[in-house]
Amino acid sequence: MKRLVVITAAAAVAVGGTAAVATAAAPAGAPVQAGKVAWSACPTDVTGGVYLKNAECGQVTVPLDYRKPNGKKISVAVSRVKHTAKDYQGVLLGNPGGPGGSGLYLSGGLAAWLPPDVAAKYDIIGFDPRGVESSKPALSCVPNYSDPVRPDYVPSSVKDEKVWLARSKKYADACAKKYGWLLPYMRTTDAAKDIDSIRVALGAKQISYYGFSYGTYLGSTYATLFPTHVKRMVLDGNVDTREVWYKGQLSQNVAFERNMKLWWGWVAKYDSLYHLGASEKAVEKKYYAIRAAAKKSPIGKKIGPDELDDTVLSAGYNTGYYIPFAEALSAWATKKDPAPLLDWLSEGGGDNGFAVYNAVQAVDAPWPASWKTWHDDATRQYASGIRFNSWSNTWFNAPIHYWRYQGKKTFPVGSKKAPSILLVQSTLDAATPYPGGPQMRSLFPSARLIAEKGGKTHANTLNGNACLDDRVAAYLTNGSLPARKPGRTADLVCAALPALNDPVPGATAKAAVAGAPSKNLLIGRP
Repeated sequence: MKRLVVITAAAAVAVGGTAAVATAAAPAGAPVQAGKVAWSACPTDVTGGVYLKNAECGQVTVPLDYRKPNGKKISVAVSRVKHTAKDYQGVLLGNPGGPGGSGLYLSGGLAAWLPPDVAAKYDIIGFDPRGVESSKPALSCVPNYSDPVRPDYVPSSVKDEKVWLARSKKYADACAKKYGWLLPYMRTTDAAKDIDSIRVALGAKQISYYGFSYGTYLGSTYATLFPTHVKRMVLDGNVDTREVWYKGQLSQNVAFERNMKLWWGWVAKYDSLYHLGASEKAVEKKYYAIRAAAKKSPIGKKIGPDELDDTVLSAGYNTGYYIPFAEALSAWATKKDPAPLLDWLSEGGGDNGFAVYNAVQAVDAPWPASWKTWHDDATRQYASGIRFNSWSNTWFNAPIHYWRYQGKKTFPVGSKKAPSILLVQSTLDAATPYPGGPQMRSLFPSARLIAEKGGKTHANTLNGNACLDDRVAAYLTNGSLPARKPGRTADLVCAALPALNDPVPGATAKAAVAGAPSKNLLIGRP
């Protein structure tokens, strides 16, 4: 679950929910023969295109509806960086999260981030799940939906809340009008079956897989449907399958409130540098004062309260953003220089990820039918001090309330037949809170869990912590894993790396989310 975005709250408003349409989880039968991939040069004007310079790309044709294998077809975009070592270990697919995150770049991304001798053993495959970016079609419902400056996420009246509800309904209606034929087939189970079609297209008997965030839910779904088709699987930042998806948003809100306070406390340690406050409470107060002022007069005419929240939220995801966002906030607070904040503002090009996010989560699982439930939960959390994310997260998901096609039943993840899976979870991960790790471990009896104690960065493997990364490398090399301990616990504990977890201004800080190549990528939910 990765993300950058939205939410509001206040008085009670009851709005009727959309009619739920059952979307059956198709059986785990063999996919349609997809045929060989016609490889050619990769596009570079896509998410993470810099990583595709040494890759080759193509499309894999898949059924829209796997219950009708000879019916309408769509395609998923794939990329490949071929192995160079004699000790060939097969194909390794990667997914960066979302849902809605583009993963085409991960062929080159994983090739760059893994140790060279490990990467050389695999044909590394990136792909855009159905509906995403380079796949065909690519969903986009209201291209300018997230353009600045948006209405404040936090409503101060019933009227304010109705403005967001109207926006959300308009978005959902636009999606249904443009892609009503596709929306019922956007379940995670559909994407998992597409992965197996990719396997067939590549001529592989089994695949290995590396999933971050929502990619853990996609990977675990694949391992449930096709356990014998899995060779090795690394799942980093595991989704709590008990909370798919509405309850998971509420848990995220609590965890992000904690992590934002951790960042504000870190900023306070360096008050002589940033001049934003000498205590966590002082920095928090300063932040909300800046936010209130931005509502009256947007920073650089483009950053209102929502855009400000969306930007600095990344500090709750990844400590690599601690320094640059403290610098940017300080520049505005002390010099009225908007340039550093404007440099981080995401404008345009993000509707595809947002559209797919809503489409997948709507059909994956049931959501509360009454808007009063959504409203009451947001109001309760906000009033209890969970201020930062409670309303923004509500509005990020609100189109689902009006979605034309909604799921009635959550897919039961888990398999005793799956091979040993390596799970990694940071104890202070906000996007996928720690309980998701032990929960995923409980569903796969051969899985092993490594906990990063004190880790505040989401999905933190391949980010410099040797205790984590060396074990990932060993597992991908020969399948070696720590012994499984009895009970609901981690099988191995690694300490968070101080240099990354608590960066020092002036020191080299890694400002990239694990699994994301640049600051300009959308950090999607889960």
